[in-house]
Amino acid sequence: MNPETQLTHLGRPQSGPVNTPVYRASTIVFDSLAEFVDAREHPRHALTYGRYGTPTTFELENLVATLEGAAAAALAPSGLAAVSTSLQAFLRPGDHLLMPHSVYGPARRFALGLAEWGVETSFYPPDCGADIAGHLRANTRVVYLESPGSLTFDMQDIPAIAGVCRKRGIVTIADNTWATPLYFQPLRHGVDVSINAATKYIVGHSDAMLGTIAATQAAWPAIERTVNLLGVCVGPDDAFLASRGLRTLAVRLEKHARNALDVARWLQDRPEVAQVCYPPLPEDPGNAIWKRDFQGASGLMGVSLRPQVGPENFARLVDALRIFRLGGSWGGYESLIFPIDTQALHGSAPESEGPYFRLHIGLEHAADMIDDLRGAFDAAGLGQSLHLSGSNHE
Repeated sequence: MNPETQLTHLGRPQSGPVNTPVYRASTIVFDSLAEFVDAREHPRHALTYGRYGTPTTFELENLVATLEGAAAAALAPSGLAAVSTSLQAFLRPGDHLLMPHSVYGPARRFALGLAEWGVETSFYPPDCGADIAGHLRANTRVVYLESPGSLTFDMQDIPAIAGVCRKRGIVTIADNTWATPLYFQPLRHGVDVSINAATKYIVGHSDAMLGTIAATQAAWPAIERTVNLLGVCVGPDDAFLASRGLRTLAVRLEKHARNALDVARWLQDRPEVAQVCYPPLPEDPGNAIWKRDFQGASGLMGVSLRPQVGPENFARLVDALRIFRLGGSWGGYESLIFPIDTQALHGSAPESEGPYFRLHIGLEHAADMIDDLRGAFDAAGLGQSLHLSGSNHE
């Protein structure tokens, strides 16, 4: 089946209710000792105890594993929980962890906190590709990837990095939230573990927290063991919302991406804008890798303004928006703006020294979003002066 068909038909009953019902359960009772013993031998594949899962979560895990091309998948209560669980599955005292400079901030903070358990973390330039070899140490156990970066949108050459690591027996873990398993499958490009903040596009409606962890046959035992030891589990209602969200993922992402490209091109022509960070744009530094490896795009991008746009101008811009609401997270149906402190980008800042912000392009009509941005830029009060000064794009 093509992925769109898988999203529609897999991970749900083939007779009876169209959607897997919500199973709320903790205690499971058995009719015989033999049945009890048999179930306990495979706790994540049979009803044994609510923490290990129910049909609601089993069906979602199976669908995610299929989409990712994985041996199996597990659910976590958030994207960050998927990150932390995956790292703990492979790292031990004395190990070294490598992460890109542009990595998701909470993942960075968790990794640095592993120093208390004797794990050292260092950072590499996201565009290093096969040159990752120069950053590896004898005790490097895990290389973490995020492509594109969730704030700076740097594209990584994942096949090149994964190829170097696999030859040395180093585990690779990739954050695949931006593209989702629909548009990129890290495991099919040599990665060992693929994680998603399912809170974003998989749920798709900004009303549930969830993470997914998908692994190869070789990596799965460590993931399963850690999930079980830590008691990582999700509520059935959140799993149900994620399963329902997945059914429309293909049509939603297509609309997100189409809107995003329209907005990105409009932004490129604004005199206040120094750079639009969105890999599908031909001018984007990561466009070649995106075209080579990805099957599509989502609606998340970065926008860097010119230094002439000061803090007061930027505040007026943000406060004038009506369709774009100010808020964290992304991946829902609504458009969002999120200001970014460039000092926190750790060497991966965009070209301009002006204000920088992230836009999530939602499912509204593109013309309405552009009108909203136009009004906000006009309210900031710099467009005409920048035009007159010749500061527009050459």
